Amino acid sequence: MTLQKKATVISSSVAALLTLIKLSIGIASGSVAVLASAIDSVLDMFVSIFNYFAISNSEKPADKTFNYGRGKIEALASVIEGTIITISGLFLLYQAIDKAISGKISSYVDISIYVMIISLTITILLVIYLNIIAKKTNSMVIKADALHYKTDVYSNVAVLASLILVNVTGYEIIDVVVGSAIAIYIIYSAYELIFNGVLVLLDRSVDEEIVSKIEEIIKNNDRVNTYHLLKTREAGHQTFVEVHLVFDCIITLMEAHRASDSIEAKIKKVDSKRDWIINIHMDPYDDFKINDR
Repeated sequence: MTLQKKATVISSSVAALLTLIKLSIGIASGSVAVLASAIDSVLDMFVSIFNYFAISNSEKPADKTFNYGRGKIEALASVIEGTIITISGLFLLYQAIDKAISGKISSYVDISIYVMIISLTITILLVIYLNIIAKKTNSMVIKADALHYKTDVYSNVAVLASLILVNVTGYEIIDVVVGSAIAIYIIYSAYELIFNGVLVLLDRSVDEEIVSKIEEIIKNNDRVNTYHLLKTREAGHQTFVEVHLVFDCIITLMEAHRASDSIEAKIKKVDSKRDWIINIHMDPYDDFKINDR
């Protein structure tokens, strides 16, 4: 089992545990903030399970049907995850408004405080673990999962503070305000997941810094006269690079091929964590302007 899959299994298990604890206390206490956190954990669990299957499919090799592999499944999973988070945020906002109107009173506040302390500790440990895996694998899904649980840390802190203040002051409006704030923050945090996922699906190029390094590698090769049609994109853990290199017309195919291999090897060293798919087209003269007409 790959590191990405292990990470999704662990995050799913943790979310299931937190769901069981917080949902029971949230329903019993009537606290919007605790219930908001519980519902978010339910979604965490389903999203992590979905991410497992997304990673499993994205890791499948290219075949006759999917010539470039299934890497974009990760981006699709990120968009779906962000959409689910947005819907959950809207539902939590509705719950907070409903409590403000109905005037419901929270109960079992003391127990809820202990539950949120335990939940906060577990979630912080999970975020640290997911960030480590995300750095090792450069997986978009794991990055999204880490960001998702990071928002849970902030929401758990807010819920804990809300419960303490309600317990001390007796003002239920604090629970409503904190619940609403968490809902709005959840909606806001989902935007980045959806935005980045959509850009990958639209074949956005890699970071400008990496593109600049690739251009510098090509320019520093003394056998290459010039280049054109440099294109880059990402799909899951794979990074695709396409470029046309222009050589002297008198150069042998073997020499041009060796120069291309050297450039390809140096590009792969730009970021050894990436799975590079590089396609170099060799031109005997600069035909870019001719073909562009």
